[in-house]
Amino acid sequence: MLAGMANAVLAAEVPAQFDPKSCKIDYPKASLVNEEQGTVSLSILVNADGSVAEAKVDKTSGFKNLDKAAQKGLSACKFKPGSKDGAPAQTWTKVDYAWKLD
Repeated sequence: MLAGMANAVLAAEVPAQFDPKSCKIDYPKASLVNEEQGTVSLSILVNADGSVAEAKVDKTSGFKNLDKAAQKGLSACKFKPGSKDGAPAQTWTKVDYAWKLD
């Protein structure tokens, strides 16, 4: 019975979603010159309208420039808003942003 209740609680809140194709973030020039690469993990608080209220780094890429660029860039992106009980609502979501040199 407890497991069923936990699923009901989880189903009530749906986190916001990020589509990386809908948002272009420029590679920091200094990071390009220094050939820096890595993945930064962020927690993003998304408003009910899909705008970003807050973005914080959970796990660094190992490079301050890449972390700051991902944080700033994702803050300017539009997300698909999350929902609570079927209505658009402010929710947290996790995003792993990978910086890779081609």
